[in-house]
Amino acid sequence: MKTIIIIGSGLAGLTAAVKTTEYDANAILISPAQSERTQSVMAMGGINAALNTKGQDDSTQQHYIDTIKGGNHINNPKAVKKLTTDAPDIVRWLGNIGTSFTRDENGNIDVRYFGGQKKMRTAYAGAKTGKQIVTALTTLCRRKEAEGKITRYIGWRFLSLILTEENECIGVIVINEDTDEIKEFYGDSVIIASGGLNKIFGKTSGSTHNDGCTTAKLFTQGIELSNMEMIQYHPTTIDTPVKKMLITEAARGEGGRLYIERDGRQWYFMEEWYPEFGALMPRDVVSRSIYKVCHELGENHVYLDITHLPSETVEVKLDEVYDVCMQYRGINPKNEPIPVYPGVHYFMGGISTDENHKTNIKRVYAAGECSSQYHGANRLGGNSLLGAIHGGWIAAQEAINETKISDKISQEQQEKIGKVVLDKEQEKYNMWQRLNNNEYKSYKIEEILANIMNKSMGIYRNKEELEEALIQLDNIYEISKKSDSGNYYEYQRLPLLIQLAKTMILGALNRKESRGSHQRIEYPETDDENYKKTTIIKLEKTQIKVSFKEIDDMEV
Repeated sequence: MKTIIIIGSGLAGLTAAVKTTEYDANAILISPAQSERTQSVMAMGGINAALNTKGQDDSTQQHYIDTIKGGNHINNPKAVKKLTTDAPDIVRWLGNIGTSFTRDENGNIDVRYFGGQKKMRTAYAGAKTGKQIVTALTTLCRRKEAEGKITRYIGWRFLSLILTEENECIGVIVINEDTDEIKEFYGDSVIIASGGLNKIFGKTSGSTHNDGCTTAKLFTQGIELSNMEMIQYHPTTIDTPVKKMLITEAARGEGGRLYIERDGRQWYFMEEWYPEFGALMPRDVVSRSIYKVCHELGENHVYLDITHLPSETVEVKLDEVYDVCMQYRGINPKNEPIPVYPGVHYFMGGISTDENHKTNIKRVYAAGECSSQYHGANRLGGNSLLGAIHGGWIAAQEAINETKISDKISQEQQEKIGKVVLDKEQEKYNMWQRLNNNEYKSYKIEEILANIMNKSMGIYRNKEELEEALIQLDNIYEISKKSDSGNYYEYQRLPLLIQLAKTMILGALNRKESRGSHQRIEYPETDDENYKKTTIIKLEKTQIKVSFKEIDDMEV
């Protein structure tokens, strides 16, 4: 029986594990935290699918068109076509396995409006959609675990792929965060589902478990990245001492309005500038608009007003919004508007994969936010949960199709190759233990890294700040190797994240246009002739190389 190794236990990882067992294989699920503590549970708004239950003549083709347009035409069209075509079946499957979706008066899974979409197609479970889906999938996963088909390793972090001389993956090296035990696992394929890159920016709307280290390490082993400059700023977040708290797009989908005070009056700028969609324009447009009015009027926030909505809507459909506002700001959103400003939320860029979630290294797949194919230059709200589940599903299907590695390499040979990689990681660990001259606190360097990235990779970018950021990153890269960290994993993570940050800066410098979430002050126009392409970033020896890959257009 084949064995599939999965790194990450959010929605992409859970789906991959469950589907692996349905295809008569075993899954090894490795993650730093229980699924209930992954970023997936934080997704409030919903999951997109053209269920067409509202008499609006919605279709999977219209969902495809909206997704391509929302991504400013640099999504992978083949991947998007599969995503949107499969979406209705995915949502119905989620309902069948126990997801507590909100239902309409006819018993159908209810749907609502979300940004960048003309149809009501975002299925939801109150304001806790991610949590409800994770609960259903975790229950199913535990059933499979009881049957011996899934083995979970919680509290473990990825360190390295085990690669043959032919650059074929046969397993992984991981480390236990509590005990520092370093261990190898062998399998027929590896699916990476490690989430986004939040640690690089410090305070984001996402989970700190999603630190980006797995992606960073894979990059050093030859995995290609794509569209790393594409970083989504969610229009409506509130600041707290620890992180940016998300005010879900569902608040605007239910009728919430954005305004700012101007000349003593409430100015509903989105409704004035974009009368068709108003506050439900794609997220990149709303974030830029908020930045613009705040910059012009010298304010540090706008207001999201849901005071006019029925009390039941706030308490039932937007319960998480109510809880967040009361807990973190002492604001009752039923009675007063919510001060909001854009914050780093989602990484459209990541591990480069094709429509089947294959990477450029044989037997390695990637799914969820760590991968890049569906969202282009801007992700539509409601497509992240869909992309994670669809990605895990497709990756599992494709991984199962690989021949058994034991048909090519004996177990003895695999272990011989693995021991070399394991010994290297163990030696690095031993060297770290012997170092007594660590001069710099790692948390201080992490703060500097976050400051560099937030300044240079904001909603608007310019050449001067991007080039200065590269110099600063080079400086702290050398310092990071001498950092004093609480454990080995954190010690080896810091220089990797700094290198990964450089891929974002270089992507932004080389894309000399403005498109979606990437806005260059010197190049305010979209340049389809030169940049309606995918940014590809690879490591050649010690040099980061940036190129652009043509996109195979499909009719829209």
